[in-house]
Amino acid sequence: MTNYSRRQFLGVLGAGAVASTGLSQPASAQETPVVKMGNNYFDPIGLHVEPGTTVRFEIAAGAHSATAYENRIPSDASAFDSGTISSGEFEYTFEEPGTYDYYCIPHKSVGMVGRIVVGSPGGPAEDSPIPDGDVPESEAIVEQGAIAYGSSNGGDGSSGGGMRGPGMGSGPGMMNGRNGGWFGGLPFVGGALGMLGLVSGLLYWALGRGDPPPESDDSAMETLQRCYARGEIDEEEFQKRRERLVANQEN
Repeated sequence: MTNYSRRQFLGVLGAGAVASTGLSQPASAQETPVVKMGNNYFDPIGLHVEPGTTVRFEIAAGAHSATAYENRIPSDASAFDSGTISSGEFEYTFEEPGTYDYYCIPHKSVGMVGRIVVGSPGGPAEDSPIPDGDVPESEAIVEQGAIAYGSSNGGDGSSGGGMRGPGMGSGPGMMNGRNGGWFGGLPFVGGALGMLGLVSGLLYWALGRGDPPPESDDSAMETLQRCYARGEIDEEEFQKRRERLVANQEN
């Protein structure tokens, strides 16, 4: 349970020690790390703290929640839930060691999720991929202290979710062998295949069949969802475009 007098005390101590994207060591119980809640993201998306640390979730833009998956937190921990808020902040003190996965209620479907490792990884969250979006590997979070949203370490690659930022790639902490892949270490083969694709494209165009096939409604919807998840469009524009696509499907 949250101790309000303790939280106020920690807030004074941590006023000049906000932990966001630049942590290189786990936050101690004497600091108050901050997780920003913006347009469909938590930043940092991965955070390592010691038991007894109070984490502050602050609204950066929009209306969001910080809500724990009840089945993806340590068995002795209680699930936290800020409810949907459009301003201010929410604080929670993490007492039990283990891995905590959480999400935003309004934007869960577009992959707004995060992970906090308290002490060392453990618990149900380590047994299966997070069901919505992507989060970093717990080992990478512990090693780096905090992982910024959109960094090359910003997803575990296990759920197939659409949360990728400008640093998408294959940095340390990525699962399923994403550190290069088969062709990452074979530049000659990759270049040959690229040339073959270019020649095939030119031949296709020369035969007068180079017009791309129309994008299906399903593909258009997936593209729209990815744009929304990356924050390229706001929620109002997302709903407008989605309604148009649904109307086209019905026609």
